[in-house]
Amino acid sequence: MVVIQVQVGKSIVKDVLLDGGVSVNIIIENFITKLGLPKPRLVPYHLRMVDQNMTRPLRIIKNLKIHIHDIPYIATFTILKNNVVDFNYFMLFGRPCLRDAKVTHDWGKNVIIVQRMEQSEQYQLFRNWE
Repeated sequence: MVVIQVQVGKSIVKDVLLDGGVSVNIIIENFITKLGLPKPRLVPYHLRMVDQNMTRPLRIIKNLKIHIHDIPYIATFTILKNNVVDFNYFMLFGRPCLRDAKVTHDWGKNVIIVQRMEQSEQYQLFRNWE
């Protein structure tokens, strides 16, 4: 698993999970108040979870400003109940965030690269056994 640190408002969020297999960005319900986020909007869709169960998200937050190592991005997050997901992370960046951050994977160096215009940041995925 790949995790990164991001800034949401004035708060630093450690261990944000990156998962290119997920079609939305996710934030867990009880984490919204900790971050002091704006009031979420109603959700017009259901999600199919990895176990194939359908769930209706609580709400969505659109146009949330986040920073990945001082690189600014705007993202939409789907809010799920705490008991719907079975992982120990408060936030998950799925394909929408990964696409907007122009994340690429350098298999030779075992790193992912997050980019925006002239700025970029690399994250080591695992130890290189050369």
